[in-house]
Amino acid sequence: MVAYLARRALGALWALIGVATVVFIILHLTGDPTSVMMPPESTRAELDAFRHAQGFDRPLIVQFGWFAVSAAHGDLGLSLRHQEPAMSLALERLPATIELAGTAFLIVALIGVPAGVLSALRPRTWIDYVARIVALIGQSAPTYWIGLMLILLFAVRLGWVPASGIGDWRNLVLPAATLGFFSTAKIMRLTRASMLEILEADYLRTARAKGLTGTRVALGHGLRNAWLPIVTQLGVELGTLLSGAIITETVFAWPGVGRLAVQAVFERDFPVVEAVVLLAATIFVVLNLAVDLLYAVLDPRIRYA
Repeated sequence: MVAYLARRALGALWALIGVATVVFIILHLTGDPTSVMMPPESTRAELDAFRHAQGFDRPLIVQFGWFAVSAAHGDLGLSLRHQEPAMSLALERLPATIELAGTAFLIVALIGVPAGVLSALRPRTWIDYVARIVALIGQSAPTYWIGLMLILLFAVRLGWVPASGIGDWRNLVLPAATLGFFSTAKIMRLTRASMLEILEADYLRTARAKGLTGTRVALGHGLRNAWLPIVTQLGVELGTLLSGAIITETVFAWPGVGRLAVQAVFERDFPVVEAVVLLAATIFVVLNLAVDLLYAVLDPRIRYA
């Protein structure tokens, strides 16, 4: 186990280094952000002074060297717009994203998995058809459109919940439902497909022949063996939700990491963009490792030697 964790930690380190390198190159290929950051009436001398202070007048390889050394010490620089540590800004927004993503993940797990199981147990019935139609809509409709439709119906027409902002649980309803809709549809389809494949297995026929009820066979034997692909996808979806729901947070003015990333991109605030991307990459790496370790709990045949 220790050797496996060491290998995964080394692989994660290389992955983060690769992500940081790619993000740095892409951002600097977009050009010098001096003209965006400085007021329009700035003189040439003021522009040159700002460019020199930020190091934008140095060769790209030198800028990358300074960035790599600073990042290795946990310093991604100051935000060009806010003049605060970039990573601190991202971490300040993370609790709001965790609140939103956690609620959306509960929706995914508590609706997507049971609906997929029920659809597989009742194939070619109205339950199956309704579940498949909902899953199709969830994976076809754009997230921003779903959010706008929910706002028009529940916030504008019915007035049940606020349309945007952060506050009590009522502010969380619409963005969480919007964020979780796509992932719920995906998990529903995957659970249905996995269960249908498992239900045709020989050992389940044997269990039914021994007199076990259909529910016990499906949940006690079938779902237990179908968990691995479902758990894998749940881990991926949780990482996607936590890394910043950019569209949802923008539509509902939710002050999370995703909205911070959008603002930083428009303002060309390079350090903040790099901090958000590295934070998201770290979340994905940690969650993937957690899911891999969970395999051994779900399936005793899996060992990490």
